[in-house]
Amino acid sequence: MVREPLTESERERGERLGEALRQARGPRSIVEVAGRAGISPETLRKIERGRIPTPAFFTVVAVAEVLGVSLEVLMTHVRAQNELVPGDAAAAAAVPL
Repeated sequence: MVREPLTESERERGERLGEALRQARGPRSIVEVAGRAGISPETLRKIERGRIPTPAFFTVVAVAEVLGVSLEVLMTHVRAQNELVPGDAAAAAAVPL
C-alpha cells in the first residue's frame, strides 16, 4: 500500500506536536521519558523534531501520560501554538478552537 504524501499543514501540525511534547518534557531526559512511555528514545526524539509528524495515537497518549499533560491541553497547543504548561486545563479552556 502506497501512502499519500503529507500536506504542508500536516507536517506543520506534526512539528507543533513535537514542540508541545518537548516543552512539556522540560529538563527531563529523552531516555527517561521514552522508557517510562514504553518507546525508544530515538522515536521520541523524532516525534519532538517533527520527523514523525503522525505518530500513533497510543504513542502520543503514553508520552502525554508520562509528562502529565492531558490530550485536551496537548491538542489545544497543537492547534493554537500556545505555550504549554503541563496539567494546565485552564489554558486549554482559554484558547478558542
